[in-house]
Amino acid sequence: MGLIDRLRGTDDPRVVFLGIDGVPYRLIASEPETFPNLTAMIESGSAGSIESIYPPETTACWPAITTGSNPGETGVYGYQDREIGSYDTYVPMGRDVQHERIWDLVTEAGRDASVFNVPVTFPPQRTVQRMVSGFLAPDVDAAATPEELRSYLDSIDYLIDVNAKLGHRTDKSDFLDHARRTLDRRQKAFREYVERDDWDLFVGVYLTPDRINHFLFDQYVSGGPDREAFLAFYERLDECIGEIRTALDRDTTLVVASDHGFAPIDRVVNCNEWLERSDWLVFRDRDHDALADIDDDARAYSLGPGRFYLNLEGREPRGSVPQAEYEETRAELKRQLEELESPAGKPVVRRVVETETAFRGDHDEIAPDLVAIPHDGFDLKADFLGHEAVFEDPGPRTGMHSFDDAALLIDEPGVTIDDADILDIAPTLLQLLDVSFQRTAFDGASLVQ
Repeated sequence: MGLIDRLRGTDDPRVVFLGIDGVPYRLIASEPETFPNLTAMIESGSAGSIESIYPPETTACWPAITTGSNPGETGVYGYQDREIGSYDTYVPMGRDVQHERIWDLVTEAGRDASVFNVPVTFPPQRTVQRMVSGFLAPDVDAAATPEELRSYLDSIDYLIDVNAKLGHRTDKSDFLDHARRTLDRRQKAFREYVERDDWDLFVGVYLTPDRINHFLFDQYVSGGPDREAFLAFYERLDECIGEIRTALDRDTTLVVASDHGFAPIDRVVNCNEWLERSDWLVFRDRDHDALADIDDDARAYSLGPGRFYLNLEGREPRGSVPQAEYEETRAELKRQLEELESPAGKPVVRRVVETETAFRGDHDEIAPDLVAIPHDGFDLKADFLGHEAVFEDPGPRTGMHSFDDAALLIDEPGVTIDDADILDIAPTLLQLLDVSFQRTAFDGASLVQ
């Protein structure tokens, strides 16, 4: 029995799901002294490395995790998506997720759900017990509901995200201080509401690890001067999870998961610059800064990370690739991506996945035709600013998302995690909650046998 005694007089199973954005399983498994609480979960429960989705991007991953469905169902593919029948783009928000979330199903079953800081949930839903939106929410006042939650978060100076601009400085001290402050205030709110013991499903996401990894992952891998500060942050994160784990009773299962892995960056690859130099992409104006500036002669363009679109006749406004030549043209672009090498002769792309393999559903009109998954070290970027070179130094961001090695830990033995991916999380949570669901409603499957 944890510190909390059950207050509601019910024996229904409950779940706390904690997201640790961007934490690779290998990091946890290789640093047991840094992660004593997560190591205890590994040893007494079930844990392993799982795969992400195509593309492994936070904005696409969290809708996929919380619905158990691929981007073809959620309608969210990345930080920037394309309007149907247009070259205009938009930043997906919570209202753009075209599929029920796990907390919707829990609420429909007559149970209560509290949801904290999940990316791509703004504006907050008023149909759940309480919610504060995560990444891309403008501020706490707009992000939190009901009023009681909003007032409490204001009282503790809750922070939705880290100030990433601080990470661009050579001296990371201010960035690390802000990251720690963000984590501590997140933890204060999580503990406050976990210990109220009035929910069936508690979902809380620690986004700060992703920010730390973007600016300091190379320090960990290379043994740089900020390596100890990197590990000190993770010691505190593990302590936070341990505090919540200790507070839970025997009827509550703790699940911890990340949305993707991480790797150090060796080179940034400017994909639209490569397409332009390879005669795939043509702009009306060489001083281009937007997708809308592409010319009628363009055959392909890219949106990050690693999403490639043909400029298809009948789909794009100035489409130049005839429908009859779609397969042939796509195959040629795939071949060239697979053959792409760095100036040092290293292969850039590990594999290229066609849209019909990666995506399926009622909202796949804006799906990319190809998704390139790079080898670790090559960060595929896709702005429209124009660059002096295809391959550039990474700059201040020295860590990149990876498709492999997301983490999943379940504080219960006997759960099979082999060959799992992040789409299996939602049905697994529902089964742990004993909430009935149609198995065909998910692209993933419950891991609880």
